[in-house]
Amino acid sequence: MKRVLGIFGRAAGGLCLCCDAPAQGPGKSGYTLFNPTPRDQMREMSTDRPDITESPHTVDAGHFQLEMSFADFSYDRNSPDSLTTRGVAAAPMLLKAGLLNSVDLQLGLDPYTWIRTTDRAAGASETAQGFGDIALRLKVNLWGNDEGETAFALMPFVTFPTASNDLGAGEVEGGIIAPFGADLPHGFNLGLMAEFDFVRDEDGDGQDVEFVHTATIGRPIVGDLDGFIEYAGFASLSGGHSYRASFDAGLTYGATPDVQLDAGIRIGLTQASEDFGVFGGISVRY
Repeated sequence: MKRVLGIFGRAAGGLCLCCDAPAQGPGKSGYTLFNPTPRDQMREMSTDRPDITESPHTVDAGHFQLEMSFADFSYDRNSPDSLTTRGVAAAPMLLKAGLLNSVDLQLGLDPYTWIRTTDRAAGASETAQGFGDIALRLKVNLWGNDEGETAFALMPFVTFPTASNDLGAGEVEGGIIAPFGADLPHGFNLGLMAEFDFVRDEDGDGQDVEFVHTATIGRPIVGDLDGFIEYAGFASLSGGHSYRASFDAGLTYGATPDVQLDAGIRIGLTQASEDFGVFGGISVRY
């Protein structure tokens, strides 16, 4: 779940505009949250995890999806300020509801996060733990939801400062995500994502714009087991943060058409990035 931002007014406006979004899939434009898509017309399950790159596909109208990490562990020691940081997020989750054939609404929750920071020079440590910020996202697929070799979506989002003990942003922040997907030869698939986050700067007295850019390639390995590799970069367009980049890799396993298990690792490529991360989770569709 990885960063979730966007101006709420724009998100609400997107919900109104999506009512006029182009119908995708023959005979599916009439399905809504209260008139669910029949099981035999549902598209293949698509998730926004475990990689950072979001999917351009939405949850079918009238259906729901839970995407959750069992736990997400991070570790960072290679920092310029002699700090070592360890973190664990327990059960961070994304709850999705299909509103229309090409639109879903998403709620992001971080029920419990634990972060311990140690100043190696001073020999002192601090621990922060508690509930995180709440995120609200609206995904609107513009093409390729049900057919075609490419797909594209727009996803405005907003985060609310509900975190305890300085774990969150401390104020409402927002942004927009643009995920793209394409089928490649020999069973490979490509995911690209551009994201603009409007966040509070390091001094807390102004705004910063962060540009997130990712690329991921996946492919079936054997049976229902798939693998992926990914590059993710985070650049401050206002110059408030050093460039961060990571290499991510993982596996997904489709236990059933409505249940997917996953696991993966993150490896920092720049000094400003966390050194290492590992995670495992599940996605369930109803």
